[in-house]
Amino acid sequence: MQVTETNAEGLRREFKVVFPASELGERMDARLKELSGQVNIPGFRPGKVPATIIKARFGDAVRGEVIERALNEGAQRTLEEQGVRPATQPKVEVDEYEAGQDLAFTIAVEVLPEIEPADFAKYTLERLEPVADDEAVQEALDGMSKQYGKLETVEKKRAAKDGDVLVIDFTGRVDGEEFQGGKAEDFHLALGSGTFIPGFEDQLIGAKSGEGKDVTVTFPADYGNADLAGKEAVFEVAVKEIKESVASEIDDEFAKQLGHESVDGLREAIRGQIESGMKDVARGRIKRTLFDRLDETHDFPLPEGMVEMEFESIWQRVQQDKEAGQLDADDEGKSDDDLRAEYRGIAERRVKLGLLLSEIGTRNNISVAQEEVNRAMMGQVRNFPGQAEQVIEFYRSNPQAMDQIRAPLFEEKVVDFILEMAQVTPRKVSREELIAASEEGEEGKAEKKAKAPAKKKAPAKKKAAAKDETPAKAEASAEKKAPAKKKAALKKKAVAKGKAKDD
Repeated sequence: MQVTETNAEGLRREFKVVFPASELGERMDARLKELSGQVNIPGFRPGKVPATIIKARFGDAVRGEVIERALNEGAQRTLEEQGVRPATQPKVEVDEYEAGQDLAFTIAVEVLPEIEPADFAKYTLERLEPVADDEAVQEALDGMSKQYGKLETVEKKRAAKDGDVLVIDFTGRVDGEEFQGGKAEDFHLALGSGTFIPGFEDQLIGAKSGEGKDVTVTFPADYGNADLAGKEAVFEVAVKEIKESVASEIDDEFAKQLGHESVDGLREAIRGQIESGMKDVARGRIKRTLFDRLDETHDFPLPEGMVEMEFESIWQRVQQDKEAGQLDADDEGKSDDDLRAEYRGIAERRVKLGLLLSEIGTRNNISVAQEEVNRAMMGQVRNFPGQAEQVIEFYRSNPQAMDQIRAPLFEEKVVDFILEMAQVTPRKVSREELIAASEEGEEGKAEKKAKAPAKKKAPAKKKAAAKDETPAKAEASAEKKAPAKKKAALKKKAVAKGKAKDD
């Protein structure tokens, strides 16, 4: 096999590969001989079929098979011997071929860029450590006391208000006639709950205990009972009681009802829950800051094919949102050209960070164990109760789905590795300070970045589904470089273009 490099411009590589006719002939003869001992042809004993008959019957099929194998083998060997690390799927173009001639084809591929990670020890970052103050704990505790409060009858004569529970008797009539299901006694109706037909509860706001009131409403056109749909009804309502929710007293007895020995124990549990939830926000903030630093301190060419695939994936979702009338508020009124430029910048940033994190992980032997993937997969399984077997089978039979689980785990490990090397200063903050700092990171600095040209910097904050900064998806793509994994796709393209002509 003869290999000649014909293009080495930027990240593009192109090779001319020639398989000599003699080698193809030897492979074809060997395959035909193998077939002669396997096929049954009337009039001949197994293994005794003349080579001319075998060739006449199976020559074209065998030739196609030999060419297909030669193309895949040639592409794989070429990339390995030339030390090429493909960034995207290699493209194989086969020259015009006739039986008995050399097989010539061209391999065009984009390669991964050379990346030199920065000195992370020079990075200075701030880690916010959220602390739930007493005010936040008390606010949560007050909310729980209301949530688990008790309904008590309002003894004082007052008008009913939103949130009250009315004990009522009612009788409904359409055209003066009572209808089935339109009557009840001692019914407990929470005003504002939307339990009854639209407009019913609103007309009872202001009513007083012991009063009667006629409520006029119209059944919705799509009401379940066709005999009532779209018709006006008058309900004769008698308000018997007004009840309101009274917050439970916050004491040890209340704490025990919630599984804690004392109020102090309940307070500490609430404090821990608040701080745990805020840690996710703090983690997101330091990751965004780190990604900004990584973006600013690294510069290398990006494979156009990877950027295009990432952009197309994002753009498809943007178009779906646009068609559904759910376009991000920041994007409304922008032309498609402006949106394309902005989202291409986001794609470039994601690919850049994905390649960089992949390189850092490779250099430092960072990997994700199968047990970690399995644990994460089981976390996904729990989201589908009763379908555990189907979900597990889906992941096990779908390598791409498994990559979507593995990629964020890998990303988190690389991020932790960098943070361990960097100079990270902790700062304790309240919930309000954390929220303010996070909003500043997303809205302030990110908005400036969003206005920068796509070729320089990518916008940072956009709709989560389409504009998420996390490069985990790009990392997953970056880890799949071996050309051996591309055989199936290479076969289809090569055979379609390199079909041998008849003898």
